[in-house]
Amino acid sequence: MAMMRLRREDPRVVGTFRLHRRLGAGGMGVVYLGSDKRGQRVALKVIRPDLAEDQEFRSRFAREVSAARRIRGGCTARLVAADLDADRPWFATQYVPGPSLHDKVNEEGPLSPAQVASIGAALSEGLLAVHDAGVVHRDLKPSNILLSPKGPRIIDFGIAWATGASTLTHVGTAVGSPGFLAPEQVRGAAVTPATDIFALGATLAYACTADSPFGQGSSEVMLYRVVHEEAHLAGVPDALAPLLASCLAKDPADRPSTLSLSLRLKEIAAREAHGLSGGPLDSGAGAGWERVERRPSERPTGQRAEEYARQRTERRTAGTSSPRPHPSRPPVPREAAARPSGPVPAAGKNPRTGGRNGRRVPTVRPTGRNGSRTPVRTTSGGRRPGPDRRLLRQRIIVFVVVTLLVALGIAAAQGCQGPARGLGAVGAGPAVVTAGVVGPYAGVEEP
Repeated sequence: MAMMRLRREDPRVVGTFRLHRRLGAGGMGVVYLGSDKRGQRVALKVIRPDLAEDQEFRSRFAREVSAARRIRGGCTARLVAADLDADRPWFATQYVPGPSLHDKVNEEGPLSPAQVASIGAALSEGLLAVHDAGVVHRDLKPSNILLSPKGPRIIDFGIAWATGASTLTHVGTAVGSPGFLAPEQVRGAAVTPATDIFALGATLAYACTADSPFGQGSSEVMLYRVVHEEAHLAGVPDALAPLLASCLAKDPADRPSTLSLSLRLKEIAAREAHGLSGGPLDSGAGAGWERVERRPSERPTGQRAEEYARQRTERRTAGTSSPRPHPSRPPVPREAAARPSGPVPAAGKNPRTGGRNGRRVPTVRPTGRNGSRTPVRTTSGGRRPGPDRRLLRQRIIVFVVVTLLVALGIAAAQGCQGPARGLGAVGAGPAVVTAGVVGPYAGVEEP
């Protein structure tokens, strides 16, 4: 919040508070930064001299300051002290550090839908506490909302009026800002909590577009538009436009209640924070990715993320834990995956895993120049055949052929030594191969 030095005409002490800086000036008076003897900082507003001479204003001001004392809530600036009988009445509220919503939008531009919905949800909760205390703010606008590190805060409750009170129509005593006043305020009708709902809708529209939903112009032009023209919401995001349009309804009965507005804004804020749009909140939306063996830089995004999510849903539906195909390869049909592509293995072996009794044998593939082998893992934690499966089959075939040739060569050499030993050696040949042992006499007894 911008601060200015005290002017010569400004007081230095008001009540028990010492004034340090000028925070701003409004239609009712000047706001100062002050502190008490304990060092507590306050925002202290001193009423204008001409309003201080109006007895009707003083009486209403006294009633509404008393009502403001009853407000309790984390989204409001607490009323600290007030003097209603002073020559110039004043009141002090808790000082809230941080820029106003008006200044933030003016300096940084429109806020995102998630930010606007989050701020609106907090403000509607604050208004709920205000309305429960029987008070209507009547001047809710971007400059009366401070964005503190702990969340938005509503200020200027010294000008709030009790529910059912009519507006001040005398010259110089009208409270409110053109473009954020409700139609019933302009007509001089009784104010209700719906009056603040209208102002909140206009304020959130300003946060979305950096402009009032009724444009710019003189006070008379703005008040006419508020009463007779519809709000301009062309720049408001689709997620918020219908809700803000209902807040800006001309008839107070057509506006949402403070509680329903708070719940709806919370829902929109949560949905926008998760990057979703349209429809009610999905309980599974925004859930974290399944635990996979992947570096953070390889985490899928965009279309790949959608593909992974679809495959995860299909696996849950089918009740299987089949490995997830790599995004760069086309998916393999289940029939093709279940059909063995090589020779039929021996009895007792699993045709898909190659192990006995259904145990999976990890498939390895060489990595690097040294021929070291590392298991190929899938994102679901299982293992799948590597790209060198055909080469492995060729090596096995070569190994078997060489083994047969060696066995036959040894058998032929033994046959040259005599008929009896030759027959025994030849007869031992098949037994040697079947048993998987290279040697002419394995499992054979000589006569």
